[in-house]
Amino acid sequence: MSDNLAGNLNHLEITVLMPCLNEAETLKTCVNEALQAINACGINGEVLIADNGSTDGSQQIARDAGARVVDIPEPGYGNALMGGINAARGTYVLMGDADQSYDFGELPVFLEKLREGNQLVMGCRLPKGGGTIEPGAMPWKHRWIGNPVLSSLGQIFFKAPVTDFHCGLRAFDREAIIALNLVCTGMEFASEMVVRSVVAQLTIDEVPITLRPDGRSRAPHLRSWHDGWRHLRFMLLFSPKWLFWYPGLALFIGGLLGMITLLPGPLNLGGISFDTNTLLVCATAIIIGAQTLFFAVFTKAYATQVKLLRPDRRIEKILSSHPVEMGIGVGIILFTGGFVYMLIAFLKWKSLGFGALSYPDSLRIVIPSVTAIALGIQSLFSGFALAILHLAHKD
Repeated sequence: MSDNLAGNLNHLEITVLMPCLNEAETLKTCVNEALQAINACGINGEVLIADNGSTDGSQQIARDAGARVVDIPEPGYGNALMGGINAARGTYVLMGDADQSYDFGELPVFLEKLREGNQLVMGCRLPKGGGTIEPGAMPWKHRWIGNPVLSSLGQIFFKAPVTDFHCGLRAFDREAIIALNLVCTGMEFASEMVVRSVVAQLTIDEVPITLRPDGRSRAPHLRSWHDGWRHLRFMLLFSPKWLFWYPGLALFIGGLLGMITLLPGPLNLGGISFDTNTLLVCATAIIIGAQTLFFAVFTKAYATQVKLLRPDRRIEKILSSHPVEMGIGVGIILFTGGFVYMLIAFLKWKSLGFGALSYPDSLRIVIPSVTAIALGIQSLFSGFALAILHLAHKD
């Protein structure tokens, strides 16, 4: 155990936390580097290894090097880190991988930002944010596709002031992060920490760092496409606006404009004729778009009520403005309009003695009427669904 642990263990300023799963090749070097940084700063600190079931003797290597080890039996990157955060004794935590890719000697820069009052300080490996990636330190698909794309989406979806969303070297106020109740067990834990911090309006800053080549001889635990998808899925789940609202709005408005254009008759553009088949596609887009918009409202209402997202006055207004009655009213109007239009089609059919119909003309009546009826039924039941959410919230 480091000399820095002398004194009151409950008042350490910082814990350097490393998740570990069979890191025997590089662990000792990382622990030594972290302890040297703590000693150089002249602070009380510790190095904590959150071991996730190593079978190569990593635990003893860590102890011999002066680190404390906590065993985390539940598998997964997120589980290891959350277990380590809970076990940490420091006011602040600096977390980083135990593969020599991160320089724990950069601890003073993170600590300075934390002392200034920041609750989350992200490292930035990307040159865009002043970081440095040494040759061979990051695969091209991560450097030019994965990290830039996912980080840009994180900035767009959540307005996060973070250039490198998935940098593994980051420091934070331990109590502030514990209060977020992070739940992701895998690699997407890194995204969850940033997103939940933004939602909770924690003070966030970042510092440029250098990413070094992985010091291990084996392949990393990261699975590029699998873990990349898990990060993207998490960000979409936490952003109903981008997952449901914008796609739904595009489908609904596009379908509605197309239907309005085609109701009077066929449209010819550059020798291409758009007729009732296109009209049916537009009707489908309207129905799907409307349902997707309802999904956006449902998920936003739920997420704000369980405090996954910040409160939204617009959602609160919808929930408190008699959604059942509103849904029934809108539903009746749409259903009645569709029924009347359907009745017109029926009367035309009757005038022909219920014989063969002119399909282009009849479908221009039937398709809009069926669409309006479907929208009416969607509105009616969606009003009840919102009311149930509101009741659950009040309860």
